[in-house]
Amino acid sequence: MGMGFLGKDRRAFDWTGAAAFWCTAGRKWPLIFFFFFRPHPLPPSDRLYFAILKQKVKSIADRHCFCVDEELAYENFYSDFGPLNLAMFYRFSCKLTKKRKSITLSRKKIIFYTSGDQKKQVNAAYLIGSYAVMNLNMTPEEVHSLLVSRNSTYIPFRDASFGTCMYNLNILDCLRAVNKALQYGWLDFSSFDVEEYEHYERAENGDLNWIIPGKFLAFSGPHPKSKIENGYPLHAPEAYIPYFRKNNVTTIIRLNKKMYDAKRFTETGFEHHDLFFVDGSTPNDSIVRKFLSICENAEGAVAVHCKAGLGRTGTLIGCYMMKHYRLTAAEAIAWIRICRPGSIIGPQQNFVEEKQNSLWADGDVFREKVLRERDNGKMTRILSGVDDITINGCNKNKSPMKEEQEQYNDEEERNGLTQGDKLRALKSRRQHGCQCTHAAGFCCPPVSGRWQCSAAASWARCGPCVACPLKDSRVGERKNRGVV
Repeated sequence: MGMGFLGKDRRAFDWTGAAAFWCTAGRKWPLIFFFFFRPHPLPPSDRLYFAILKQKVKSIADRHCFCVDEELAYENFYSDFGPLNLAMFYRFSCKLTKKRKSITLSRKKIIFYTSGDQKKQVNAAYLIGSYAVMNLNMTPEEVHSLLVSRNSTYIPFRDASFGTCMYNLNILDCLRAVNKALQYGWLDFSSFDVEEYEHYERAENGDLNWIIPGKFLAFSGPHPKSKIENGYPLHAPEAYIPYFRKNNVTTIIRLNKKMYDAKRFTETGFEHHDLFFVDGSTPNDSIVRKFLSICENAEGAVAVHCKAGLGRTGTLIGCYMMKHYRLTAAEAIAWIRICRPGSIIGPQQNFVEEKQNSLWADGDVFREKVLRERDNGKMTRILSGVDDITINGCNKNKSPMKEEQEQYNDEEERNGLTQGDKLRALKSRRQHGCQCTHAAGFCCPPVSGRWQCSAAASWARCGPCVACPLKDSRVGERKNRGVV
């Protein structure tokens, strides 16, 4: 596949001619073409190409072209436009893998292209780049260097706030986040249930997402009773209990004002903690320390919520990821948004970045202490000075400081709509479909097997609630057949 540049301002290429390769370290890598733009390479197969085109193209005899610009579209809150969520990355991966394995396409070049605007271009580059990291044994840096070669640029992703963008998230951050998720086992498409992911992320079905499978579940804040308010379906605590039990959630952390009685969780066997700070703001060091300690000592998974389960929730989960997995702030923000779009907003982004180095240092100390405890044959669970945190999240040994009380007074949340209310309403309006929630649980997830790479079980215990026998019975059938 040849190319030709017809001068600085006459950028076009010839789709015929001899094959062109970019050679590095003795390997020949096929070029990724920018039709009317610039060429780029992508290893390791001569058949796989990525292109940014001015218009849609059709497949021809020796080339299969496909585009997902319309099929996989980001659902924005305000001016945010990506990255595309985990389900969309999964669907893209299944589609491309199927094409690469297809017998009918075995002799054709496979060209994934985008003909959209800059927002579509960066999401397409994120998809193909993440696929290369996951399936082509490439490092994030290798992929990124190919995508940006010959001075090609992509606009950065931004947060879901209404105002001016305060923090840029680029493609390399997303690729590194995907790579870390693969390393730590958070990302495994062989056992990922895309339909359950899409089912439970909907407002009417709980609005919840796993950030670290089996460890952190982010969800929208429960309400005293199930109802629809400001266009958003609200759920009582009882609606979540079957799902939590099914997925080994043992601890609930509330970051917003007290909308429901914590006893509705504690009397059914869950731990419950309150760590309030104002909607849209950042936590003080005391709250960060308490949050980390609670999570470090939790017996099972931790379900975290604020009002919308996006800003405050993502911020503190990101702190844990930096301390215990040494993710950079950008990697933590990227992965949390891939799992739960709209997370970590406004000044919270800069806060996470500012906390990165200190949390890395805290994590190093924590791991050294754990190793010493193991060597001495002692308990590995480390209690870091907050042993007496009660259900309501206050320490019996200390009285709250006046400054802290004033800073985190919840009067602001009690009067009028806050950022969380607006984000929840926006999410609900953009999600169409039946409103089928009731106080006892959520409606059953769909049972169609389309887009499945393999008939696998739930992703890291992220399964249906006990009120969903149809889905459970299908998983049981798969186990009986020896598929799972």
